[in-house]
Parts: sequence; structure tokens; C-alpha cells
Amino acid sequence: MEPASGIAHGLIERLGRSSRLVVLTGSGVSSESGIPTFRGEEGLWRQHRAEDLATWEAFERDPELVWNWYDYRRRIIADAEPNRGHKAIVRLEGDFDDFTLVTQNVDGLHERAGSVGPVELHGNIWRARCTKEHTIVDLLENPLSPIPPKCAQCGALLRPDVVWFGEPLPMEAYELSHQAASTCDAMLLVGPSAVVRPAASLPLVAKHNGAFVVEVNPNYTHISALIEATLIGKAGVVLPKLVDALLDRRSGMRSRSDRQDTGAENEVKEQTAS
Repeated sequence: MEPASGIAHGLIERLGRSSRLVVLTGSGVSSESGIPTFRGEEGLWRQHRAEDLATWEAFERDPELVWNWYDYRRRIIADAEPNRGHKAIVRLEGDFDDFTLVTQNVDGLHERAGSVGPVELHGNIWRARCTKEHTIVDLLENPLSPIPPKCAQCGALLRPDVVWFGEPLPMEAYELSHQAASTCDAMLLVGPSAVVRPAASLPLVAKHNGAFVVEVNPNYTHISALIEATLIGKAGVVLPKLVDALLDRRSGMRSRSDRQDTGAENEVKEQTAS
């Protein structure tokens, strides 16, 4: 395990040699932007737990209550800003030709920070799905009116386009994330709890296929003992330092490679001329 206060040179060297990077993020990165987890005792809303509201049964029973809860969450998220952790991930995406961002978060902060096309395992709170036609639409109005919203095409109720308890992940998102985990040579975990499946299995898939797996989290998780390194600390503090060191290392490696290529070209030219 590597402490956040001194990111090991060997860790940077190993990550620097990677060419196919996957970043998997969880609620830890969003909490630093002031977004509550909405789970557990701290997630109580009007005496309701998230586990009692984020279900199809709750929606059938009282769609107005469920949508009021999501409207409350959307207003909190709308006031939040991407933090330094989100922005550090954007820098990684810009440096790696083969990069995949997989997120369990539904808040859309990655895209607001500048990430392109993150794989959203649990959906997005700024989209809705028609309960009759199953079409997906953007739902950006904030606050919502009326509640519950209805489909503009058929008049059926809309539901949040998020994964509720007891529902499977979207097939395309799961397949993309599993493929990326199976073929990457490095994976960076940023703020996942490592208990929500099947997302929690992705680091194990990556490690099984030979990837170098590193975790950034305020605390050790269930997966910490199974991976190569855990950096203890907040993503907004640890990740920018890690990315600074990693991108410096990769820049140096590219410079040396360019000099070697130039030297080889000059040698060929000299041999040809002689």
C-alpha cells in the first residue's frame, strides 16, 4: 500500500508504461462537490430512505413522491461544481489514446468537467425514460414542473433514467465497461465503495487479465488487499498530485522515444550516404 503523502516512484513508473487506461469512479469523487450519497441514515429525506424510494415498486405506489425526491436531488446537483478530482480525470483522458471512464455516479459532473462520453453504469439523473414506449429523453428543467413529468409523445409517466434497486444495469453500459476492464493494462479506482455489484467486480476482471490496479479512496475498501496499491486521501487532493507526476513521466518517456527515433533516422541517413 502506498501513502498519499508520498506517491511511490515505482507506482508512477508502472502507470506511465500503461497504454490502455480505465478509470472507475464512485460516490467518493462526487461527495467532494457537496453531493450527498443519499444512502444510509445520512440519506434520509422526509423520513424516507433511498432504498425505499429508488425502486419500481415505490414509483408505482407514489410516482409524485419519488419524483419530488429526484427533483430535490437534481437541485442539489445543479448547484454543485466539478472538483479537482473530476478535472484531473479530464487531463488523463487527454493524454491517453486508449482511455475509458466508467462511472457509478448519476450526477453528470464528469461531462460538466469536460470528460467525453463516460460509460454511465447507473444512468443519469438528467435523463428520463417513458414508462410506455421506453424512449429516453433529456430532462434538464430545474426545478421540474409539473411533477410527475409525462412523455411529450404519448402522455405516459416518465421515470428517472437511473438504475433502481433490483434492476439490471443497462446492457450496453455493462458490456462496454466489462470489455474495457478485460483489455486495459491499468485501472484507476476513484472513490468507489467496492461493494456495489456488478461494478465492484470490474477491478477484479482487470486484475485477472493482468492490469495494474490502483485505488484512490479516503479509506481502505474490501478490494484494497487484492490490488497493487491504495492511495489514502480525498480524490480532489490525491488525484491531481498523481496525475501531475504521471503526465510528467509520460512526457519524459515520449521525449526520450522521439530522440531515439531521431537518432535512428540520422544513423540510417548516414549509412545511406556512405
